[in-house]
Amino acid sequence: MPAPDFCLPDADEETVCLADLRGAYAVVYFYPKDNTSGCTLEARSFSDAREAFAREETPVFGISPDSTASHRRFSDKHNLSIRLLSDTERRTIEAYGAWVTKKMYGREYMGVERSTFIIDPEGRIAAVWRKVKVKGHVDAVMATLEELKAGRPA
Repeated sequence: MPAPDFCLPDADEETVCLADLRGAYAVVYFYPKDNTSGCTLEARSFSDAREAFAREETPVFGISPDSTASHRRFSDKHNLSIRLLSDTERRTIEAYGAWVTKKMYGREYMGVERSTFIIDPEGRIAAVWRKVKVKGHVDAVMATLEELKAGRPA
């Protein structure tokens, strides 16, 4: 399935376009909010694994509806090494099906479902994780990436 294209600003106001990444794998993950416990753990886990993803020549991008300024503060506070992209209008989040109805304490509301996608060099979605549990997730993404790059089905 083709990955929905996007062009979004990062924390430094530099635009990242999925189309510019063709020819290589990329990891794109969606998260609800900067500086919340689960989102911080996930961003730090991907940052801690940055060198491993770099060896695989695979950039990692985190996307949330937070502003670029929020991403800059979040990144600086936690010394993050991955690029965080701002989707304040939620177009990309919706295109990937990550804007969903959620429930908490019996109340329904719309929010970002923690989701991760591996995009292949041709711009297709090669692997998907929905309702991500953060613990062990980065290792699972790396293992799947290695399988895909080795030509084995994920």
